[in-house]
Parts: sequence; C-alpha cells; structure tokens
Amino acid sequence: MTSGAGVPLVEIVEYTDPLCPWAWGSEPVFRRLRAALAGRVRWRRAYCILFDHDDDPAPDPEAETAWYARYVEDISGHTGAPRAARLSRVAASSWPASLVAKAAEAQGEEVAGRVLRRLRETVFVLGEPADTPALALAAVRGVPGLDPVRLAADADSSEVLERVRADRAEARRPVPEVRSVTHGGPHPGAAKETPDGELRYALPTLLVCGPSGRRAVPGWRPWPAYAAAVQDVCPGLVPAPQALSPGEALERHGSLTEPERTGCAPGPWPPPGAVRVDTGNGPLWLHPDEAATHPAAARLR
Repeated sequence: MTSGAGVPLVEIVEYTDPLCPWAWGSEPVFRRLRAALAGRVRWRRAYCILFDHDDDPAPDPEAETAWYARYVEDISGHTGAPRAARLSRVAASSWPASLVAKAAEAQGEEVAGRVLRRLRETVFVLGEPADTPALALAAVRGVPGLDPVRLAADADSSEVLERVRADRAEARRPVPEVRSVTHGGPHPGAAKETPDGELRYALPTLLVCGPSGRRAVPGWRPWPAYAAAVQDVCPGLVPAPQALSPGEALERHGSLTEPERTGCAPGPWPPPGAVRVDTGNGPLWLHPDEAATHPAAARLR
C-alpha cells in the first residue's frame, strides 16, 4: 500500500547481524514476509554489530568456540536452520560482513539479499565466519549481478562506514516496548545489555511503522506475529504469501534450507539439478547456477 505519491506507507526495519544465529533461523519467515509485501512496504536492514571490535578477547579461544558451537546447536534445534558440522572459531568481528552487506545495497535489493545470504552461510554452513574484509569479499564472489570491484570499493568507503555506525547507534536506542518482553518461547526478544552497559535490540527484531502507529516484533516469532503487526499499523495491508514450485523457489533464492523449502515451495523435492550440501542439521539446497560459485559447493568438487 502506497501514498498518492507512490511512497510506501509502511516501513519495516530489520535489526540484524550477518553472523547472528537467531537471525539465520528467522530467514524462512522473513523471506516469506518480504515476498508477501514486495513493492508495498519499505524494508530496511540495520546492522547492529553483534561481535564488536572492542569486545574482550576470550582467554581460551578453543573453549569459547566449543561453547559457542553448542549454543548454535541449541538454537538450530529450535529453528531447524542448518549449522556447521564444525565451527572453526567464534567470529572476531561483525564489522567486515556488515560493511560488505551494507555496501551491496547500492547494487539493488536482489543483489544485497544474495550477498547477505552468502555472508550468513559462511558461519552456519561452512563454519568459517566472514570476519575479515578479505573473507567477506571472497564469500560473495560470483553472486549473480554483483560488481565485485564496486563492492570492494564501497565497503572500504567512509560513506558506508558511517552508515553502519549509524545502524549500530540506532540499534542501541531500542523502543520502550522491547525493554521488557513477556512473550514466551526460546527467544522472546527483550532488549539486550551490551558489555558497555547500553541496551540494544535483540536480534532479530522487526520494527513495523505505518499510519496507525508502530509495532515491535522482537526475537524468534511465527508468521502470524509479523502478519498481525503489519495489519495493526496499516489496516487493509494483508501479506499475501506467494506459492512457488520447488524449481521456481530455488531459482529465485539461489539457496534454500529445509525449513525454507517446506514453507515456501511444497511439492516433490529436489527439483532437477539441485545441489545438496550437508550440514550438521540437515541439508542446504543450491540452485546449480548458485553452486557454480558458492564456497560450500566448492568443497564437494
């Protein structure tokens, strides 16, 4: 739904981080929601920097990695999302991946979405988090439609740095409604206290703003919670989920997890040419064109 000037009446802000396991587990419902509202809302991602430069280093990196791997395994047990069979390390920083993801937005929504997806898959499929500029750029090499030279220049620019700094600061000004959350479930989404004593949004959180106000939907939630928030702020704007065949869904998205393909592409599986990548919690499915440049598929060759 748009204004008379063609401007969407509803803005959805997705507070996220490319390396967040709960955000990764929320991809099935977020993909469905973005497709259901395509062209009718403004969807903006704010990168919140889960792993910051000034975080204290772990006294025992090996023990920290083992603990974090168990933590991710527990989350994937709730969400059904893939997890790496072996995690090499805890990410040193979210900045490189966030800068690359933000820089990709200049090349269009579809390219930016594919870039973010590849960055997420580095840690949750490959077990090698994209926590340096070189690793982040290498992970997205070959994304369809991506200009890698422009991406590298933009990711290293002061303009993109300031935009991610603004995202980080915005995430540390959570709306009052998320400071205390009574919703149950494994990840209710109350604002988190940072090491320096600030509050930030729990990841992921969607902030939905429209003519009738705003609604915050924090944490890991089911589809009805997001659909209700949209209709609360803009009555009459009803998310309309798309039904795609398995082949169409894989071609559109490039990669699908089991929760994604069962939710958005029911039917005989796999479609012809689909490439299966096994993880520690079920397979990731790649379109053959995606597999041609995807670092996970390279391990199969």
